[in-house]
Formats: sequence, C-alpha cells, structure tokens
Amino acid sequence: MSDQGRLIANRYRLVERVGRGGMGTVWRAEDEVLGRHVAVKKLHVPPHLHDDEVLRLHERTRREARSAARISHPNIIVVHDVVDDEGLPCIVMEYIPSVTLGDVLKEQGRLPVGEAARIGRIMATALRAAHDAGVLHRDVKPANVLLGHDGRIVLTDFGIAVESGSSSLTRTGELVGSIHYLAPERLRDGGAEPGPACDLWSLGTTLYQAVEGRHPFDRDTPIETAYAIAADAHEPPRDAGDLTPVIEGLLVKDPAQRMDVREAERLLGQVAAAATASPTRTTRLEHAAVHAAPALPAPRRRRRAALWIVSAVVVAATATGGTLLWARSGTASSASEAAGTATPAPPSPPPLPSGYHLETAGQGFSVPVPDGWTSKNVAGGEIAYIGPSGLAGLRVDVVQFAGTDPLTHWRETEEDQTRRDNPGYERVRMAPTTFRGRPAGYWEFTFQGKVRKYRAVELAFSGTDGTQYVVYLSAPNAQWDQYRPVFDTAVKGIRLRP
Repeated sequence: MSDQGRLIANRYRLVERVGRGGMGTVWRAEDEVLGRHVAVKKLHVPPHLHDDEVLRLHERTRREARSAARISHPNIIVVHDVVDDEGLPCIVMEYIPSVTLGDVLKEQGRLPVGEAARIGRIMATALRAAHDAGVLHRDVKPANVLLGHDGRIVLTDFGIAVESGSSSLTRTGELVGSIHYLAPERLRDGGAEPGPACDLWSLGTTLYQAVEGRHPFDRDTPIETAYAIAADAHEPPRDAGDLTPVIEGLLVKDPAQRMDVREAERLLGQVAAAATASPTRTTRLEHAAVHAAPALPAPRRRRRAALWIVSAVVVAATATGGTLLWARSGTASSASEAAGTATPAPPSPPPLPSGYHLETAGQGFSVPVPDGWTSKNVAGGEIAYIGPSGLAGLRVDVVQFAGTDPLTHWRETEEDQTRRDNPGYERVRMAPTTFRGRPAGYWEFTFQGKVRKYRAVELAFSGTDGTQYVVYLSAPNAQWDQYRPVFDTAVKGIRLRP
C-alpha cells in the first residue's frame, strides 16, 4: 500500500515520492504545523537483517541527521527534525526543488568546463565547511549534489557520514559508499579509515565525469572497477581544459599528496570566474532551464525571476528549436504600459473575452488563459500555460518574497542575478503600480536568447489576506504585440479567493 497521504509524527503529510536510494525513500511532505513543504527521508529496512544490523541502520539514520545538523552552511542540506514512524526513524529536511547533478549528466552527457567548475567550487566550499565541523561526507558523487532551480547548489545525503571522534558503524572489512567514488586508500591495505582526502578524491572523480561524460575508472564489473581505482592510472582528461590541473591534483592516489580542499576551492573559483568572463560561455540559466521542467512543486521563500521564468517554456522551446530564455527587446508600446498602468484591473473581474477560458491556477485563484494553450506544472509550485508555438508562456504563482515589497526584493536581489545570468539583460521598466486598489510591483525586461530576442513582463501584488501573487508572460520580441494582450487579459481577469 502506498504511503502517499500518510501523516508522519502527527505533523508531516506525505505528498509525493521524489527519490529512492539504497538506504531510504525521500518524500515531499507538507508540514501541517508550519504550512511549508519539507523532504522526509524514510529508512529502508530489508526483512532479512538481523536485529543488530537493524539497530546499526537506525543509528546511521540518526547520525546522518546529527552530522548534517552540525554544519550551518547554505550549500549543505538543512535538517529540521528526526521523528519516529512505526518504530523507524525519519529525517525531516528542507525541500529544494531541484535535479541532481547525476540526472543532468545522464541526460546531457557532460557539462561545459565553466559550469563544472562553478558546481565544483561550491561542492568544495561545502566540503570545507563539513570538514571544519569535523564531519566527513564519505559519499560525494553526482547523485548527492542538488542543482536547485533557484541557482542554489546543495550537498545532501550524509547517510554514511562520520564525525571525528565518533565510533565506527561498520564491521571489520566492511566498506560503505558508492564503489565508483571510493578513494583508493579505502580499497587498499585492509580499508584505511576515511579522512578528508577521501572526500576530495570523490570530488575529483565527480569533476572528471562532469566534463568527460564518463567515469575515470569504470570497468565491466564492480570488482574490476575497484581494482582500477586502487591500482590503475586513469586516462588523462581530454575535455577538461583549465580544469585539468584540479582534476589531476584530486585524483592522486596517495592521500598525503592529494590536493586539499582549500586549494581545490581556490583553483575551481579561478576557472569558474574565467569562464564567466568569456562571451562564449553557456550560461547557468540555460543549464538550469534544461533540467527545470521535471521539477516537483514546492513553496519557495524567495523568487529569482530569471530562473523561474525560463523553465516554463523549455520543453516546448527546445522541441521547436527555440530559445531557452524568456525575454524581449525594444521599447514599451506606451508610457502607461511601461509603468504598468495598463494592467491594473477593476474591483470585479470583467467577463471572459472570446477565445479565453478560466483555469484554476493554484491555491485559491483562477486566471483567464487563451484557448489552445496547454498547462504544465513546473518548479516551485507554479503553473505554466504554453502557447501553441512553444515560444510564449504565461505563468502564475503564489509566492513569498523576502519582505512584503516585491520592488525592493527585485532591486536588491533578483535584478542583479537576472543581469548576471542573461546575456544582454536590460530593464525596460520597474515601477510601483496598483492592482484593484492595492500596491503592486511591475517589472518588464529584455534579453537575448539563443535564437531570438525575448521580452518578459511581471506583476506582483498581495491579496486582501496578505497572500502574494505573481503573474508573468514571456514571448518573442517580434510577436510581442500579439502576445502582450494575453498578459493584460490574465491580470484583469484574475479571480481571487474571497
């Protein structure tokens, strides 16, 4: 029987299974006390295990929570709670709408050097924080790196982590960790106790795989792979470019001679910065967009417009050879339109115009959508409506800003990030406006996509109960006059809950 809908610890309602590994299943759950989404990791207990083995699994789960909780760092998963469910411990963590680096590499094959360096630097930063707190991860690999759709990169799954000074949970001769990412010293000499250098080897293996599209020691069987890690030289990377010295320094078999975490972090930062400065780089936005469409819905604390905007149309856009970016260039059709004064709606929404139908767009509100546009659930709990061409999309969402003023949030955080991540970004207009007599924010901007220029427009406002709403549209610049009425009609025709 499915666990979906079950209530854990009288608080966490299991909504949807989002992952499954060797040690547990991860669910997206609703925290019914605080009204937020969380991730709940439930332990797997194979039926054939002896009682002492079950106890060790329980202790590993509790140790995972303790290990992660010891580290306060934005690039390491946040653990909220450990609760009991039918005699089994469950870890309650922050929920991050994301894909794993492993999923990206499976779909894409490999990453550009600059993108791999950017991810690798943040992984190194997270490992340095863990090591400084006396925690070794011991299972660093692409599957345990979350690429959040807001741009955040998080190291997760401390299920086999170990703290300095703690007793071992492994038996003599037992190795834990994914065989492909175990350091050679763990496979030689009876399996040496892990140290920080083991995590750095795993980072090097991950970087090699990220830029080469293959594992440096992959063989036909696990035993052959383990032997190759312990004894064979790896094939020199061919596509690593400026990352080659870092990878070679991390894949030194002698842990005493292996590159340390601070040097790796420094060099990875240099490579990432150089790639960012290059006009031919592939932007982080485009990489996030490729993998954002399968995301699971979840509430978010902060919006970052460029990353959220782009994922709505990515599937359709790639199918038609279109851009992955939402933007537009040019000037507003009128000064009043640029200031947002064309979009505020009367107190009561007007009747639906011909060619439109009403769609329930989320928690407590509906919006007019053109006939023939198809809906799609995307990251952060948003709903996208994609035009028949696949190049235009309308998105609506209930959000929480960092504060109550979207303009302040846009100016302090989102605009800088949007400018950084989108070639040719230009603000058309960012101004206060009103929506049904209440303060609102209007933002219109342009940037250059891969194939064509795009424009995006966004309205953010609060309902009478303080709930915050966002409506935004993106379409090709050349067809902006055709698509702009979709945005105006959607805003004017919103039906909010009483």
